[in-house]
Amino acid sequence: MSVVDPIARVAGYCRRHGFAATLSRAGIAAKRSLFASRMIVFYCSLDDRRLSQRHPSQAGKVRRLTSLAELAPEYFQQITEFWNRKLASKNISERFSKGASLWLVECEGRLAGYGWTLQGSTIEPYYFPLANGDVHFFDFHVFPQYRGRGLNPFLVCHILSELASPHGGRAFIEAAEWNTAQLASLQRTPFHRFGLVRSFKMFGHACVWWIEKQPFPTAKDCVDSTKQSLRMAGSSDS
Repeated sequence: MSVVDPIARVAGYCRRHGFAATLSRAGIAAKRSLFASRMIVFYCSLDDRRLSQRHPSQAGKVRRLTSLAELAPEYFQQITEFWNRKLASKNISERFSKGASLWLVECEGRLAGYGWTLQGSTIEPYYFPLANGDVHFFDFHVFPQYRGRGLNPFLVCHILSELASPHGGRAFIEAAEWNTAQLASLQRTPFHRFGLVRSFKMFGHACVWWIEKQPFPTAKDCVDSTKQSLRMAGSSDS
């Protein structure tokens, strides 16, 4: 990414939301970057048969897209209008070209949120290499007017059940340590906490520092946690 990209993103945000909102957003971003950059990594086994046993839910309807042509223009606009549309469009196109899937969750015929997955690799260098059967979950977002309905854990659980395979594999997702809402949401999914990590780039190379790292959960742990999490995601509207 060139230095022009973040400048264009800030300029686009400023045009849409105003200088005061941009300044406030920049202050929050700086605080998070300087004082709360540690990420919590979560893990889930994809060979658990219970992942395919989804609990019925009225939370929303989920659709999987694998190409930009499948994304409706109004949904594309809704996803990209928050930041610089040109850069967001470029990012979406690059993700699809690398084989990523975009999962949309709809409520009453309207786009309520989305999330991305990519199998076997990641868009940016990750904290460790992924195997061919591994899947990275990233950039999940629920629009403000639809928050508080349990859509994020519902979407995550739905995707896990769709990707469950007898051939195994693992799913990984991460959340910033400061993001209490996302951490609480992930507690209602089959994901297990794997570790706490900080990473930075030096001379073009990613440097990873594990502050805390847990062993992968056993098969029994996966079964027990998945059963409880799917029940919570399916029965809670909060």
